[in-house]
Amino acid sequence: MKKEDKKLVFTVKGGKVEVPIDRAKEFLTPETVKHEKYTTGLSWRILKIQSEFVKGHDFLSRFDKAASIFGSARFGFKNKVYQEAEKLAFELAKRDFAVFTGGGPGIMEAANKGAKEAGGRSVGININLPGNSITERKNPYITDSESFDFFFSRKVILSFASQVYIFFPGGFGTLDELFEMLTLIQTGKTSPIPVILVNKEYWSPLLDWIRGVVWGKNRAIKEEDMDIFHLVDTATEACEIIDTCVINSEQEDDDK
Repeated sequence: MKKEDKKLVFTVKGGKVEVPIDRAKEFLTPETVKHEKYTTGLSWRILKIQSEFVKGHDFLSRFDKAASIFGSARFGFKNKVYQEAEKLAFELAKRDFAVFTGGGPGIMEAANKGAKEAGGRSVGININLPGNSITERKNPYITDSESFDFFFSRKVILSFASQVYIFFPGGFGTLDELFEMLTLIQTGKTSPIPVILVNKEYWSPLLDWIRGVVWGKNRAIKEEDMDIFHLVDTATEACEIIDTCVINSEQEDDDK
């Protein structure tokens, strides 16, 4: 039996799950890519991935000053967090920031809505999801967009799209992006750009665990790593931090 045909069977929550031995094929072939050349050979799949990185970086070259906003896709327009994200994006657009999101509903939609209503550039880095046909998850407030089949290539583009990163309450995807940015800054793979967490009630328990357990009990990070991010409660407070960072940056440029 060929490696690509072999599977391990696991019992998960009372049911059986078949996991391919050849995880590369599963990992590198998105369900939305149905074209035969992308699903029948590793070389073709790698070329597809390469093309996504190329088009993604070409897309980013169209923008200058930008801010990325992350958060749950599950919050509706009546939610207070949604309203704060919309307000913050509106203010950022007024400050000539292009506003980047993952292009979907919830907090992403709120941010795109705020940016568009302010007359700014409202950008979506979208993901194609499986269905009867390729479905691009895209909210109606986007003025500029690019779509991806692979989550990991999309994630890289999102990680280098902006100079400011703002995180509202969200699920695994939001947490994934947050820890990706913190790791890139911690390891010096990217500049120490502002990372702002909005909503103290949501983020404080996680930060308490990081400070008390990750650093306090285990020293798995350095104490100064807790200074990589800022915690605020409102869009207004987030804007104040961003304004301060931008002013400091301009002063440093003037001094050179």
